[in-house]
Amino acid sequence: MAIFRVEGGTRLSGEVVPQGAKNEALQILCAVLLTSERVVVHNIPQILDVMQLIELLELMGVEVERLSEESYSFRAAEINLDYLQSEDYYNRCRRLRGSVMMVGPMLARFGVGYIPKPGGDKIGRRRLDTHFLGFQKLGASFNYDLSQHFYSVEAKELKGCYMLLDEASVTGTANIIMAAVMAKGTTTIYNAACEPYIQQLCRMLNRMGAKISGIASNLLTIEGVSELGGTEHTMLPDMIEVGSFIGMAAMTQSELTIKNVSFENLGIIPAQFARMGIRFEQRGDDLYIPQQDHYSIESFIDGSIMNIADAPWPGLTPDLLSIFLVVATQAKGAVLIHQKMFESRLFFVDKLIDMGAQIILCDPHRATVIGHDHRIRLRATKMASPDIRAGVALLIAAMSAEGVSEIQNVEQIDRGYRKIDERLNALGAKIQRIE
Repeated sequence: MAIFRVEGGTRLSGEVVPQGAKNEALQILCAVLLTSERVVVHNIPQILDVMQLIELLELMGVEVERLSEESYSFRAAEINLDYLQSEDYYNRCRRLRGSVMMVGPMLARFGVGYIPKPGGDKIGRRRLDTHFLGFQKLGASFNYDLSQHFYSVEAKELKGCYMLLDEASVTGTANIIMAAVMAKGTTTIYNAACEPYIQQLCRMLNRMGAKISGIASNLLTIEGVSELGGTEHTMLPDMIEVGSFIGMAAMTQSELTIKNVSFENLGIIPAQFARMGIRFEQRGDDLYIPQQDHYSIESFIDGSIMNIADAPWPGLTPDLLSIFLVVATQAKGAVLIHQKMFESRLFFVDKLIDMGAQIILCDPHRATVIGHDHRIRLRATKMASPDIRAGVALLIAAMSAEGVSEIQNVEQIDRGYRKIDERLNALGAKIQRIE
């Protein structure tokens, strides 16, 4: 288990390029199972979750070739269905949340899909009902082995239908889309998630021969086809990493340029940082964040406290609320952070309180933050990373704190951020990785 030893109080400067989008990668890599032809994917982030999924695909029988550091080709010509019942498959999938999105493609192409209860971040209950209810509406039979926590779906033939999703789940929408593209007839999905990464998946599938309309809306229509072909796909930059760098620049009072951010796909993220008082300039497709000694949180028009909450796209992604919360600790003013979608994602704030932050945890979903306005620096401490996003929020706090902090369990951060210590040290940070 690795530790980050972080010397706080150093300012960053320079340019940083965001990695490919983690959440898009997990969908796109599962989609290669839909065809026996070659699929080439570019801008794949070299992070733990993604590399584990690629390794799992290889063990299933997918031919994988690394073309460059961030480009791979995949050919799922022959899949070993027996491996899906093995103990090795069971153990690997349990460690990887994204493995659940293999079920839709496997069901569409082979008529079967097996998955143990997947792992991932410890951020509260993350139910899978939406996935399996969608498969059942398409005609699949579903079974759950409670003793082994093992899900299975089977279908001789999937048939298109109308479905209204019980929640706009991103992974659920992706999984159902991949099952429906080869179903017989027409499938209509209402209340579908419409994040840029879902849009990317749909456009990739259309290039492979699928017939999906309504892309970028919450109403998708899918005309089933008998087979799909190969394609080439380039992933978007990771909007969560872009947001993390914006928050990091503000907290450390640094001047940064974030390159190639795909600004039109950032949605409300820049505007929400602006409401926190953080200045930035769009320069082409780059974001320039000037050095700021202070930033002030806006109030609502009636003078009430600012409320920042997550919501399905085009609302604010829940993955960035940890960043907004830690940035608020050094703002001028107060803000209520409302995490609606996960009940355990705010519990890391006790670490920030230990560092001297003024935070009131109202309940599992809400925290009120009163900022120090950089008049009182956070103090160094020892802490552990509970999940990917909270881990980076704690890293940002440590970089702005007075003294040397230690962050344990940094493998959680590695799951979502490629060589984050090396990349930040190149900008002037002082982060030492200790194995």
